Amino acid sequence: MDKVVCVVGPTACGKTTLGVLLAKKLGGEVVSVDSMQIYRGMTIGTAAPTAEEMDGVPHHMIAVADPGENWSVARYVRSAVPIVDDILSRGKLPILVGGTGLWLDALVRGRDFAGGHAGGTVRKELQARLAEEGIEGLLAELRQVDPESAARLHPSDEKRILRALEVYRETGETISAHNARTASQPPRYDAVWIGLRFADRQDMKDLIDRRVDKMVEAGLLQEVRGLLESGLSRESTALQAIGYKEFLAVADGTATEAEAIEEVKLRSRQYAKRQLTWLRRNPDIHWIEWQKERDFSRAVQVSTEILTAAGVS
Repeated sequence: MDKVVCVVGPTACGKTTLGVLLAKKLGGEVVSVDSMQIYRGMTIGTAAPTAEEMDGVPHHMIAVADPGENWSVARYVRSAVPIVDDILSRGKLPILVGGTGLWLDALVRGRDFAGGHAGGTVRKELQARLAEEGIEGLLAELRQVDPESAARLHPSDEKRILRALEVYRETGETISAHNARTASQPPRYDAVWIGLRFADRQDMKDLIDRRVDKMVEAGLLQEVRGLLESGLSRESTALQAIGYKEFLAVADGTATEAEAIEEVKLRSRQYAKRQLTWLRRNPDIHWIEWQKERDFSRAVQVSTEILTAAGVS
């Protein structure tokens, strides 16, 4: 399998900087794996790398989507795989950088996605039934066709119950069978995982708070207003992202800027905690722990040793 490097960690931990430094040292190109950096016009709130931060290193999968679009993990993978393969074909090293764990796992592992067309005729019919008769009737149907999923899913998890029924109706295969089949497939790429995190969780929280302050100073509110002026719907997926949703309330006059800043900081810290929880499930990550300050020279040295040992040069 072709080797790729994955740089992971919670928000604000320095993934972008380390990715660029490794790309310059190893002749690589960066592929962003961030569910919000794909959107155009959302540089500040998503902390998308600027041209100066990219430092001449090619970056991919940034600002490739209209903010009105709703991208799934499947759509991201369909778009990113040809890019990663092209980088490899040119003798370069793909460096996958990002904090959206589900998307990164899907890209590296190479498992396909269960069929079914969310938003299609079957989904609309199921949603109509849900509105009319509640979830129990749909769950009873799922018990008949896919008892494994029915036993695993909580009755309140309406989204996944609908999805399981949709997959079965449209493909004839249960989502349980699909997942079991794809779990046995070998990964798409041979990934070397490098993780960044703080030894002291409080240092991470403090850095996140400072980062939010910088986003506000850089014009986060103006960025939100610009998106609204472009005609973007308030209900769009893009405007539900951390930072945008809170400052949308400021733009609408339902919250003060001070209230929004505190809410963004809180939600960003909560998100970082969820990211770390997700990453702890991956035993292949080589962790580099920051102390009070982030020492990128040391991180590059340690990363290089890890990659050399893994056969990446």
